[in-house]
Amino acid sequence: MTKAHRAGPLFTDLYELTMAASYFAHQVVSTATFSLFIRENYLKRNFFVAAGLEDVLDELAAFRFSEQDIKYLQTTGIFSNDFLSYLSELRFSGEIYAMPEGTIFFANEPVLEVTAPIIEAQMIETFLLNTIGFQSMIASKAARCIHVAGDRPLIDFSLRRTQGQDAGHKVARSTYLAGFAATSNVLAGQMFGIPISGTMAHSYVEAFSGERVAFSAYSETFPDHSIFLIDTYNTIDGAENAVTVAKQMEENGHSLIGVRLDSGDMADLSQKVRKIFDDAGLYDVKIFASSGFDEFKIAKVIAQGAKIDAFGVGTKVGVSADAPYLDVVYKMVHFKDREVRKLSPGKMTLAGEKQVFRKSDPNGRYLEDIIGLRDDIIDQAKPLLNKVMENGEILRPHPPLQTIQDRFKNNFALLDDRYKSIFEHNAYPVTLSKSLQNLQERT
Repeated sequence: MTKAHRAGPLFTDLYELTMAASYFAHQVVSTATFSLFIRENYLKRNFFVAAGLEDVLDELAAFRFSEQDIKYLQTTGIFSNDFLSYLSELRFSGEIYAMPEGTIFFANEPVLEVTAPIIEAQMIETFLLNTIGFQSMIASKAARCIHVAGDRPLIDFSLRRTQGQDAGHKVARSTYLAGFAATSNVLAGQMFGIPISGTMAHSYVEAFSGERVAFSAYSETFPDHSIFLIDTYNTIDGAENAVTVAKQMEENGHSLIGVRLDSGDMADLSQKVRKIFDDAGLYDVKIFASSGFDEFKIAKVIAQGAKIDAFGVGTKVGVSADAPYLDVVYKMVHFKDREVRKLSPGKMTLAGEKQVFRKSDPNGRYLEDIIGLRDDIIDQAKPLLNKVMENGEILRPHPPLQTIQDRFKNNFALLDDRYKSIFEHNAYPVTLSKSLQNLQERT
């Protein structure tokens, strides 16, 4: 598989570098721990899905300032030659504890903690927030769609509307991680081993002298992989034309996979199209639907009795339209030999290196999470943060993407349905351990 392009250490905000330069000048070089988490759940998301860790680990393992990077920083006139010389030799040497990708987590829980010399830990802040924040946002949106769709497959159709190429690839990976069946993004298919899927555009139908001619031509090219787009002119007529061509395909020993609806009243049209195919004895022809779907529209058309077998989900998931950012933050919680915390109103943080513990019932279903100290031991609770990097080296090979998807599915199955609601805000119980509470009082 093709690997994604590495961002490099200049993928950062300037103030990360200016702080690092001042740390260097004043020999502030002790070890710090930073915690990455999503602040209070203003989005009314009941849960989040951890994503982006693989990119984080690959980037930090390869963390280097190139000669070109140093030359560019020199041209800014901001930094001393001594500091630039220091950067030219810098490598990430820290350790990371993180939740595995595909893990369900909640607001205020650290999904990742970094311990490293403060210059190193500081400079990677922007990259970590961008990477974990974006991919977890998309995976969480996708999971909500998966929940309301039930057993109907979902396909990522978002590439043409995502904000740039890299976002398109990360959306394909994040949606697949959260249970999507495939993507239309061919390069993402190559990069991540995701199944690819697609049909045809209206322009293809318009390029032929008639709709039936277009369907016949497509079926000749793809006799075992045809899905016809039937709403270019009139959806009912399109369905009838698709039946005619499907019958011709049967005579030649092939079968039409399905048809796609891309406009109109999806519930009503899908019911009528289903009847047309059933009346023709084409019970196995599937009905796919696209155009503006997200969890809300999927839930609506299913409630209206739509006969839709699978959904192409595009723009609204690819940009997380109803919640296009997460208030994800990266805050120092320990420095040198002391615990630290922020006390700003509405932005207070928790001091100390942490662990998140999950309690479950005898059937494995989640009951509550407890944020505790790293060395806490809580009976009958599973720690969620694992050490994944030490001395700047990745501790174990990345799991296959399918394994991550399986982890998500297992996690999601154990979360009570009331926390999966897309309409009601039901706060999952997250508490603090006694030792963590005591630490806050002392700090």
